[in-house]
Amino acid sequence: MFSGSIPALVTPFAADGAIDAAAYRALIDWQIAEGSSALVPCGTTGEAATLSAEEHFGAVRVCVDQVAGRVPVIAGAGSNDTRVAADNLRRARQAGADAALMVPPYYNRPSQEGIFRHFAALAEQTELPIVLYNVPARTVTDILPATLARIVTAFPEIFVAVKDASGAIARVSQHRASCGDRFVQLSGNDDMALAFNAMGGRGCISVSANVAPRLCADLQAACAAGDYAAALALQDRLFPLHDALFSDASPGPVKYALSRVRAGFPTGIRLPMTWPSVESQRMVDAALAHAGLA
Repeated sequence: MFSGSIPALVTPFAADGAIDAAAYRALIDWQIAEGSSALVPCGTTGEAATLSAEEHFGAVRVCVDQVAGRVPVIAGAGSNDTRVAADNLRRARQAGADAALMVPPYYNRPSQEGIFRHFAALAEQTELPIVLYNVPARTVTDILPATLARIVTAFPEIFVAVKDASGAIARVSQHRASCGDRFVQLSGNDDMALAFNAMGGRGCISVSANVAPRLCADLQAACAAGDYAAALALQDRLFPLHDALFSDASPGPVKYALSRVRAGFPTGIRLPMTWPSVESQRMVDAALAHAGLA
């Protein structure tokens, strides 16, 4: 259902702090024109944690409207409260999203049994396909391979993919063995996307694709075609950017990078996130030059 380069979209904020819908629509059109194969509004990079529910699903509606069926829309919808997560799934479906991106409960630190029951409860309340998002560095909760297999086996029509940001590359093979080839694995780390695909992944939900959508799409296309020499050349070109975009708290660096490659792109960011440091900006500048983007 999903493959290729899938940007985890930033959310543009106007000078008054409101979501800049015009800038968002323009960003969406550019992403599609540059070869992105799906879009993720209101994920971590989209500053979902600082959006009200009305803003969050309003942005999803804007994204769905602007996409107009050209690519799938995977709405960020996770919560550490199972009831809120279920309501988010309902809102995402009402907004027209094709799927939802769902983290396991953060902060609560549930057991593996609690993680399974959380997702089982959601599956019983929705028909919207779910992309599991495993990002232990942020949630302090790890969906272990045995638990992921249990979730997918119990509800194969709901849990169709994983965005794996665990950093444990061997899990691609573990998940292939337990969940089968039909289950889609997407890298959650740009710097590991090439190796992830070589082991059986089918794409990347990407921060860098916000800034370099064509290069990221070309890398994914090269992997899909089995041209790993071309993919490696693109990896080398993009790697400094992957690194620089996390040289300060995300999404500060990626918003700075977008202001460099797209004239007039809004520079708003919501506390507690801040504009990147001067040192981070210099790293981004150098990376953009290395990639031939600025």
